[in-house]
Amino acid sequence: MVVSAGRHDGSDVEPRRKPAAGSANAAVWHDLECGSYTADLPLWRELAGAPGERAVLDIGAGTGRVALDLAHQGHHVTAVDRDAALLVALRERAHAATGAGTGTVEAVCADARALALEREDFGVCLVPMQTIQMFGGADGRAAFLRGARAHLAPGAVLACAIVTEVDAFDCAAGDLGPSAELARVAGATYISRATLVHVGRRAVRIERERRIVAPEQPPGGSPGAPPSPAPAPALEHDVVELDRVSVPQLEREGRDAGLTVMGTREIPATSEHTASVAVIFGA
Repeated sequence: MVVSAGRHDGSDVEPRRKPAAGSANAAVWHDLECGSYTADLPLWRELAGAPGERAVLDIGAGTGRVALDLAHQGHHVTAVDRDAALLVALRERAHAATGAGTGTVEAVCADARALALEREDFGVCLVPMQTIQMFGGADGRAAFLRGARAHLAPGAVLACAIVTEVDAFDCAAGDLGPSAELARVAGATYISRATLVHVGRRAVRIERERRIVAPEQPPGGSPGAPPSPAPAPALEHDVVELDRVSVPQLEREGRDAGLTVMGTREIPATSEHTASVAVIFGA
């Protein structure tokens, strides 16, 4: 979730969100709000190394933005997410992405704070898009870091992307805010717009309005009859909270979990997303 909300004074906050459980459109919203982000992919490819060199663990995989990219490079990826609806889309896409040189993706529905996977020899673990800032505070991060350490081979790498600088705005208070993001799926228009980013002492709260505008119905049986009006747009409110955490704090938590701090790497800003930093640990 690169904090973005669309476009707001050149920097945005696009949280890699978790759609409401059971949402029939979870994958559509996830793709619309997170799927186009690519600024971090070069770093994940670099850390994954040569194709097939080491098993990759992707935490908070969603519909497969990172996992499918790495599989296309020839890697074997275990993709973990707690939203089963998103993993359905990931599995379908992984099944369709066949061809020479393509790696594999195994999708696992699990809470990253309680990892209990069959293998414990991953060579690299990636936690993109501020996923680690959605674990419910220091205790949640500590549980994940300990669990991740137990699943890594000696000499493995763990990289966690975080965002530390966020621009606040509130459309209800008159701020312009970012432009909406749109997608058309099966004739319907999906519209997502961030309406608030509140930076608190402990968390960043991001609110969005989501609307689905159904297509107009075809004309009735009478020649020349006007089309039936489209149903009123379905409105959904989405809220995400990101824990505020600094690089030194996360490094300290990693050391407490038995990891070695290996430094940081900057993930550049784009015209639509703010910059972030990957904190890198060694097992």
